[in-house]
Amino acid sequence: MTTYRDRTEAGRVLADRLTALIGEPDVVVLGLVRGGVPVAQVVAERLGAPLDVLVVRKLGMPWAPEVAFGALGPAGVRVLNDMVARQLDPGDIADVERREQAELERREHLYRAGRPPLELTGRTAVIVDDGLATGATARAAVQVARHLGARRVVAAVPVSAQEAYEMLADEADQVICAQRPEAFTAVGAYYDDFHEVSDDEVTAALTATA
Repeated sequence: MTTYRDRTEAGRVLADRLTALIGEPDVVVLGLVRGGVPVAQVVAERLGAPLDVLVVRKLGMPWAPEVAFGALGPAGVRVLNDMVARQLDPGDIADVERREQAELERREHLYRAGRPPLELTGRTAVIVDDGLATGATARAAVQVARHLGARRVVAAVPVSAQEAYEMLADEADQVICAQRPEAFTAVGAYYDDFHEVSDDEVTAALTATA
């Protein structure tokens, strides 16, 4: 099992696998908040591409939050998995959406302070996270990026469970993954330093690459 010292090292390893994008026009690197942002910062610097954040809130089943029935994104984007959502009554859906919409707006307000709205029309969106366990949030992020007009969506992660990788590959145009361990446990198991990334760290990364 290969472990990364921290998210910065993971970003360097991942960036080495994305060099084909150097010089391509209209590439934007999107860090999934919050853990994906430090990884994405390194990737963006290596590719010479702008860094931004994609704030996505997974809509989880009330009794099983890890199971997504949809997702919310910026600019009013709402993606529903009808097959799962039909198991809920409208009141349950509304309660979950209201809670997640409030958190999405809080994060958007915080991270986009002084920054223009995210614009992906006609662009290649490189969505970066620090790893995939179920992959539900990353899959939702791909769908949101498409709704925001991305021409091509590349998902990139340092480590992933095999099943999550395969499901994400069905959503994205391309998935770049540095390692897919056979006996995957949890994303944090593949990092020596896997501290919870703070809002301040996200803001600092965006400021540093502005």
